[in-house]
Amino acid sequence: MPLMPGRAAGAVRGLSVSVLPPDLPRLRTLVTYLRGELSRTEAALAEAEAREAATTRQQPAPEPPAWLVERGIGVGRRPVRVHAGGCWDTSKRCTPATAEQARRLLAEGVSACPHCRPDTALGVLE
Repeated sequence: MPLMPGRAAGAVRGLSVSVLPPDLPRLRTLVTYLRGELSRTEAALAEAEAREAATTRQQPAPEPPAWLVERGIGVGRRPVRVHAGGCWDTSKRCTPATAEQARRLLAEGVSACPHCRPDTALGVLE
C-alpha cells in the first residue's frame, strides 16, 4: 500500500505504527545509543553555558552616573537630596542627573549629601 502524502512512514489510515524495533536486543542497543547521545548533548550544553557565563563576566560594569538626585516618598516625589555618583549613602529612589541639574537643585535649596558633599565638588556651597 503506498504512503499517503503528509503522513509519517508507518502511519496508515489513522493507525500509528511505532518506529521502534520490536525485539529486546535492538531496543537495548537503541537505549544505550540514546544515553550516549544525551550525555554528549548535556556536555555540549554545559560548555556553552560556561562560555556564556565567562563572556558575561568579562563585560565591564556600566559607569555609575556622576550625580544622583534622591527623591522623597509619595505622590510628588520631590527631590530631597543630591549625591555624587559613587556615594555609599544612596537609596533606590535615586535617579541620574547632569551636573547642571544638580547645581540647579542645590541652588534651589535641596540639601547636599553630608557624606559625599556634591556641593563642594560642584562648586556650590549652601
